[in-house]
This record gives sequence, C-alpha cells and structure tokens, in this order.
Amino acid sequence: MKKINFDIDIDFPNRDKALEKLDHARAIIVRDKKTEKHNTGAYFQAIPKDPATNLATIDYKEAENLGYFKVDFLTAGVYDGVRSNEHLTELLKQTPRWDLLCERDFVELLFHIGDYANLLKEYKPTSVQQLAMILAIIRPGKKHLQGKSWKEIEKEVWIRPTDDTYFFKKSHSISYAVAITVQMNALVEQLEEMD
Repeated sequence: MKKINFDIDIDFPNRDKALEKLDHARAIIVRDKKTEKHNTGAYFQAIPKDPATNLATIDYKEAENLGYFKVDFLTAGVYDGVRSNEHLTELLKQTPRWDLLCERDFVELLFHIGDYANLLKEYKPTSVQQLAMILAIIRPGKKHLQGKSWKEIEKEVWIRPTDDTYFFKKSHSISYAVAITVQMNALVEQLEEMD
C-alpha cells in the first residue's frame, strides 16, 4: 500500500482556544533523546498518548511512518486587521509598501519575520517571491544561505536538504509571504486611518 504524506496547516486567531474542545493528542519531537512538545502539531486519531500531559508518546516523524498524520494548528494574528472576505480580497490586490520592510518598528509587527529586521534591511525584498525566500533562509535547513546574493539563494533555496534539517517548502514560503503582504497592507491601512 502506498504511503500518503499529509501536510495540513490551519490558521486560527488563537490555536489553543480552537483545540481546547477537541479530543486530540499534542505531537512531540524527540531530539538528542529529549522529548519536547511540538509547537503546532496535534493528532485527532487514537495515537498512544500520555494521559497526564496529553502528549503523544511517539515522535512526529515516527508517527507519520506508522500512518498517523498530524494537523498543525497555527495562531495567526496576521488576519487581525481583516474585516471581511471582501476586505481580504482588496488587501490581496494591493501592492505592499516594500520599503517598510527596512523599518524595524514595522517589521516587528509582522507574522513570522518580526525578529528578522536586520536580514530584511540587508536584502530589501520587493516581491512575494523574494519575501518567500527570506522566509526559507531563516529556517535551519537554509540558514547557510544568509549573506549570499539573491542569485545564489534562488539557485539553492528550494532544494530539499539531504538530512532531516527543518526547512520551508516553496509552497509554505509563498503562502506565508502572501499572508505577510496582507498583514502589511492591513497595518498600513490602519496607520492611515489613525492619521
């Protein structure tokens, strides 16, 4: 039987609130023989779990090999300024103010990249694709690309690492980059309304 790999991410204003009424087990990561709670993963199948902690007893990679699949519940305040589906569509159509990615105070407000103001100022992304590459090179599997030229980054950034080092796939990076541009446009709109 062919194994199916699932990669399901769901964004919520508050992930913990979304999970509190659902029967689930939190995923775990085993590193260097130490067990830690996975930041976002949850299982809705009958996976072996510790009843005291509600943590699965199998590392998430091993659980996947055994046929379990985790769902990542993400807290995404990125949509806080979005008032409706129509407003979201408007924000998606707008070209972001890319120059604001050089402003530390603005960057610190942004989803996923708030701690990377220096890197953004160094690279000055001007497109969703470039922002997606920044998102990729802040992950351990592609961190070695920091300091390289855009041309060098483009050549290697979407190639899967040969080890198990965590990295962002292109689909994740592009999706998150688009979400960040929505957040940027919503923040600019809110700032303009305050003036």
